[in-house]
Amino acid sequence: MDKIKKQKRYQRLYLQLEKLLENSNKPITNMATIVAVLHNKIDYFFWTGFYLLDNSELIVGPYQGSLACLKLKKNIGVCWAGINQKKTIIIDDVENFAGHIACDSRSKSEIVIPLKNIKGEIIGVLDVDSKVTNSFDETDAEGLENIIKLIF
Repeated sequence: MDKIKKQKRYQRLYLQLEKLLENSNKPITNMATIVAVLHNKIDYFFWTGFYLLDNSELIVGPYQGSLACLKLKKNIGVCWAGINQKKTIIIDDVENFAGHIACDSRSKSEIVIPLKNIKGEIIGVLDVDSKVTNSFDETDAEGLENIIKLIF
């Protein structure tokens, strides 16, 4: 999909989610709604969900897709890289990422976006996997970063 088409898709999804979430002030509800919309509207999203920090552990939150790892080993994998580096991480081929955690062996590429609360503190990540290598780019990063701001 070309960049313009992808940007327009994310803009439409943002507006749809903004409307769906306008009367909700519950972050977990908002996360679940965002995951449901993204997972069902973007065809290359294989696993879509949140991992949330809980007493320095990264545990699964709302998600859609195949069975998730319930807890991610500390400071290992793409999700922890996003938290530790405090930035969005795009992995074109998970086989080339040292320490990748394979919750489902069908995952081939991944994007992780740090999730910040209203104080600006990282409280978890949005994690999206694809069955195809090279699925994610800066357009996905920008679109998803914008969408998760709707949580709080």
